[in-house]
Order: sequence, then C-alpha cells, then structure tokens
Amino acid sequence: MTTLVSRVYAGPQDLQSILDLWSAVRPPARSTVYPAMVDLHELLALKEVQDNTRLWHAADGQVVGFAIVDRYLNLLFELAPQADGHKLESQMVGWGEVCVQRTFQGGVVSGSLDASCAGDDFERIALLERNGFLPQEIRTLHMMRPLDEPIAAPQLPQGFHIRPMAGEAEVAALVRLHRAAFGTRNMTVKERLVMMHLPDYDAELDLVVTAPDGRLAAYCMGAIHREENKRSGLKEGYTDPVAVHPDFQGRGLAKALLLTAMSRLKQRGMQMAVLGTSSENLVMQRAAQSVGFFTRAKILWFSRPVSAAPVSGPGKSLRHG
Repeated sequence: MTTLVSRVYAGPQDLQSILDLWSAVRPPARSTVYPAMVDLHELLALKEVQDNTRLWHAADGQVVGFAIVDRYLNLLFELAPQADGHKLESQMVGWGEVCVQRTFQGGVVSGSLDASCAGDDFERIALLERNGFLPQEIRTLHMMRPLDEPIAAPQLPQGFHIRPMAGEAEVAALVRLHRAAFGTRNMTVKERLVMMHLPDYDAELDLVVTAPDGRLAAYCMGAIHREENKRSGLKEGYTDPVAVHPDFQGRGLAKALLLTAMSRLKQRGMQMAVLGTSSENLVMQRAAQSVGFFTRAKILWFSRPVSAAPVSGPGKSLRHG
C-alpha cells in the first residue's frame, strides 16, 4: 500500500517538481498541448495561480501528481502512472471545484470547471468523462505552416508600420489593445510582464503595428520555446497570439504580422511556424490560411458544472493498492 499526501504549492522547488513530472509523463508529441512547459513557467509566476495549485506526493517525497486551476478556471493536471487511480483523479477534480467556488461572489451560485486534451488522447478523454466533464462544441485548432515555402512580403495600408514593441513602457497600451480586440478583461499588465521576463522571450519577435495616428493597431507575439524544441527534436516557432483593434480590423494587419513573424522565425533557423486559435475565431483562421497555415491537430474541451453548495475538498492522504 502507498500513502499519498497532498499540499498547496509552496515555492520554486515545487515548480521544478511539477516540471519534472510533466517531462516524465507528457509524450513529446503532445509537448505543445496546454499547459506546455512555457505555460507552466508563466502560470506559476502568478500568486493567484500558485494559490490554486496542489501537489500529491508519496511518503518518500516524490511528487506523483499536481493539479492547477488557472485564471480562466481550467483544470490542468498530470499524474504518474504508479499513482493512477480513480480516487486520486477525484481528489484533483475536487480541488478544482474548491478553486472555482472561491470565485463565487455577488450572488453567483454556479459555474464550471473546464479542461482540455488532444483529440486523440483517448485515455485523458475517458478520465474526464468518468469524472463528470461534458464535451463541448468549441475546439482549439493547432495550425502549422512550413517555413521552407516562399514567404510573401507583408503589405500594409499607407501610414501603418510594423516594429517590435517598445518594451515595458508600452505594455499597458498593448493590454488595452488585447482587451479591445477580444472583448475581454482577461489579459493584465502583470501577466504580460511575466511573459516578457521568461528566458526565451525575444523582443524582436514581439511585434506591433502602429496606425498613422501613433496608436497600437495590432500585435503578434512570436516566440521560440527552446525546451519544447529540444524535447520534440523539431525546429518550431510560434506566431501567436495575434490581435487587431476593432478600429483597424479588415485591413490585412493580421496577415502582415504573420508574414513578418514567419520571416523572422525563418531567419532564426526555424523550419515550422505554429499557432493556436479557437474554432469559433473564423477571422483568425482565414488570416492564417491566407498565408499558408493548415490545421495540424484539434484540442477538445470539456466542462463540469460546479455549484456553490459545500463540497468535500481533497483529503490529506490517499491510500491505494
């Protein structure tokens, strides 16, 4: 019999334990499925996400599972094969429910805990479904574009220009652009600064389009995640997210940013450009397809209803055979 003990995230040493477990159990072919290694670095730099992170470990201290609820109430988890068991799964889901319930206020009495997985990850799909997660229609599309094919020169309307973002001084303006483009308040200055302080951040790939009046009209955050590439043996670079302010949509700015980002990735030795977008974002899909992107894989989404009624949180220990 093995005893598992769970506790809340306690600091940088736990980040390394999470990364080690992720590396041990995540197949290289799914290295880019959320949360990728870079996502874990970004997420666990935020105090609110640290507070929503729980680790399970054996008596010898070895971490055999973790569960994180991000700012968008997505449950992210991994567990070692030797810890596989329905009771541990249930505790992870229970932790997710506790984190969702913390967000209830202003008379809210229900919400949902969401999770995602690769469309061909049948083991993860079965795990989610037996724990009460219901499949959703929305998908995340992983798109790709070989960089050995010709890349056209970007075309911009008169008076518009593409340049790297002007460092931290421009972050607040870029966050306002992001929120306007997506009709959301999800992006924060703190989150954007975390992204810019990661080891792989390349300021020359963090592109913006300026309008004739000097406003930020659009952006594309290109990136090369070297740990992912080393693990997969591939040479891939990202050309997302891409956002265009509503005042400047329909002028080809996203297409111009993608072409510029692809050229810079190719100059850095990358062989493939990749991006992710929602199955509901038809405008982004068309822009990507117009410069040669095609869908490589689909990520499925699941949702589990959560009520404000008290529920049992994860126990302090779990015994299993």
